[in-house]
Amino acid sequence: MGVCSSKPTSKNKLSGHRRSNIPAKNSNETDPDENIVKKDETVKKSPFFTFYSPSPAHNLFSKKSSPGGSNSATPRRFFKRPPSPAKHIKALARRNGAVKPNAGSAIQEGERNNTNMGLDKSFGFLKNFGSKYEIGEEVGRGHFGHTCKAKFKKGEFKGQHVAVKVIPKSKMTTTIAIEDVRREVKILKGLSGHENLVKFYDSYEDHDNVYVVMELCEGGELLDRILSRGGKYSEDDAKFVLIQILNVVAFCHLQGVVHRDLKPENFLFKSKDENSQLKAIDFGLSDFVKPDERLNDIVGSAYYVAPEVLHRSYSTEADVWSIGVIAYILLCGSRPFWARTESGIFRAVLKAHPSFEEVPWPTLSPEAKDFVKRLLNKDPRKRMTAAQALSHPWIRSTNDVKLPLDVSILRHMKGYMRSSALRKAAIRALVKTLTADELVYLKEQFSLLEPSKNGSISIDNIKVALMKHATDAMKESRVQDFLTSLNALQYRRMEFDEFCAAAISVHQLEALDRWEQHARCAYEIFDKDGNRAIMIEELASELGLGPSIPVHSVLHDWIRHTDGKLSFLGFVKLLHGVSSRTLAKAR
Repeated sequence: MGVCSSKPTSKNKLSGHRRSNIPAKNSNETDPDENIVKKDETVKKSPFFTFYSPSPAHNLFSKKSSPGGSNSATPRRFFKRPPSPAKHIKALARRNGAVKPNAGSAIQEGERNNTNMGLDKSFGFLKNFGSKYEIGEEVGRGHFGHTCKAKFKKGEFKGQHVAVKVIPKSKMTTTIAIEDVRREVKILKGLSGHENLVKFYDSYEDHDNVYVVMELCEGGELLDRILSRGGKYSEDDAKFVLIQILNVVAFCHLQGVVHRDLKPENFLFKSKDENSQLKAIDFGLSDFVKPDERLNDIVGSAYYVAPEVLHRSYSTEADVWSIGVIAYILLCGSRPFWARTESGIFRAVLKAHPSFEEVPWPTLSPEAKDFVKRLLNKDPRKRMTAAQALSHPWIRSTNDVKLPLDVSILRHMKGYMRSSALRKAAIRALVKTLTADELVYLKEQFSLLEPSKNGSISIDNIKVALMKHATDAMKESRVQDFLTSLNALQYRRMEFDEFCAAAISVHQLEALDRWEQHARCAYEIFDKDGNRAIMIEELASELGLGPSIPVHSVLHDWIRHTDGKLSFLGFVKLLHGVSSRTLAKAR
């Protein structure tokens, strides 16, 4: 929702933070494959704008002389601000009209068409905005409201400038719009204390408006900085930006908040200084999410939306995909996924793969390309987390980066603690194949839990570590309630070797080029130390499969017929566990 920016109102852009319950397809809508597109669905491109060109860009630079009259022979690139990519996501109904909101969704489609009749627009915010602040010039305008400069009228902050987002109550025409405002304020208020997060002061209301008071960021949007640099950043400058983005997003994820609309327009610089601090803004689409919970409403901005969002099952990993899109843009000046229509963009996000062959990618470091590829993995299980991305060799090569606590380790630990003894043995064999570089992230996460002098942790260590970083948002998202799934650690301690087994993600390791080598070496270790003859019924019991499941059809290939021991295929499948999809096929 609104922006606390000092951008001139002459550079208005469309609001990109609409959520969508997908409408059914109707006969008036056309398939973009037929080259017939409704006017309001067309995403236009500028012939002079690399950043919003297809990836890779093709001859899109205007070879004109400098506006300053320079006679330099070097052609200057001219960039023109395009239509905002932040269009409403109307989603995949044009491809799949059967997709509907979950039956348990709090807001059904019909409710979105409610008029103002009967809506409670009282938020319980402070009522004395006019007596405390003096409103100044408008500095930005969006679909849902506008942002103004303001200053304190009195008190110790008298004369200090702030940004005030003014949201007219007349535009709150649905229950969901009211709830969006209420939740945005709750998240801004709850997420406090991070240097890369816009500072929230207070919220006010009167009969006509809601006023959200935040710090004033006068350095402009990250998007404008990209344009001012001719469309792209050097690797070192891109790292400077991405470290700040990853830090604040990892902080949000630890608190149980997923942003859901990360894009260059939603990061502002505190000042116009070249090395100014970057601030995340616009939490109008953000939501609270537990570590083991999935969200299903389609929200965000078309060019930055993750594949799993379009599939209606996602969590914090969706933000990391958006960061991957931003990273791609920073490094090469083009978008990784492009089409003329929203449905075309969604199709590209779901099926296309970004190009890393065209200029300037061949001149960039292999580490930079690996970093972006691991953020833009279409499988969210294989994607790095924001905290893991900060430990990537490309980020750490020239920067002393302090890793934040990664909430995803709690989810992995829960899965490990509930695993069978056989699967735990397989994972421990896999951990023995990890290199020192691959253990850096796990070592730092373990140290953040402040193990005892004998090098072990318990449930109390995890509780203390969470409390050390907790905000009110963490209480709202009930992240700490997740600790009940780790109750077994109340009665024993976990040393580093076991922590590695509990905290690693097999799916993320599977995304590495060295995965086959890891798996083969781990199987050799397992075959030597822990493999033994095993009956299918015993394996089914180990995996928790009930008698109603036709286990032979699921597990038959897992066991070697020569000696009854676990085969390599069975070992790899055991590392992943039995998926719900496998069980569904078996049934």
